[in-house]
Amino acid sequence: MSQQTENSMKKIFLSKVVLNMGVGKSGEPIEVGKKTLSQITGKKPNTRNAKKSQRDWGVRKGEPIGVAVTVRDNDAIELLKRLLITKDNKISGRSIDNEGNISFGIKEHIDIPGIKYDPKIGILGLEVSVSLARSGFNIKVRSQQKSKVGKNHRISKDDTIKFLTENFGVQVV
Repeated sequence: MSQQTENSMKKIFLSKVVLNMGVGKSGEPIEVGKKTLSQITGKKPNTRNAKKSQRDWGVRKGEPIGVAVTVRDNDAIELLKRLLITKDNKISGRSIDNEGNISFGIKEHIDIPGIKYDPKIGILGLEVSVSLARSGFNIKVRSQQKSKVGKNHRISKDDTIKFLTENFGVQVV
């Protein structure tokens, strides 16, 4: 009788965690957002520019209106654990899509463990996007001979829920 082994190509791993903060206008709020994200992650955040002009809001095309930082590898795992503690290790099922991505918001950044309140910064909210992947997913982003990921190799919503419960102890409600 042969023993069934798990296919190593089917193993799911955490690809990246992206923290995004939309501050709405350039200048001082952008600097405050950068300082906050670097305090949370220890990485250098980047500004995000407006794609279109919005006269009603006083935003011009190309003007920085947001701040984001991408965290990968072991740093991403540690950061995600801290962020999930903020949400009491519970995530809504609507936060998970059919491609292996999870998104949720944090209303107050001071709820994250290890972050102290700073009166100069105040209290800010942020969005968290988590991307899961399998070996071989780089075929959709490589520079030559791009291709689609096969239907059987994609990460389903059930696969995502199973990964989160096994590795992070998350309860999906």
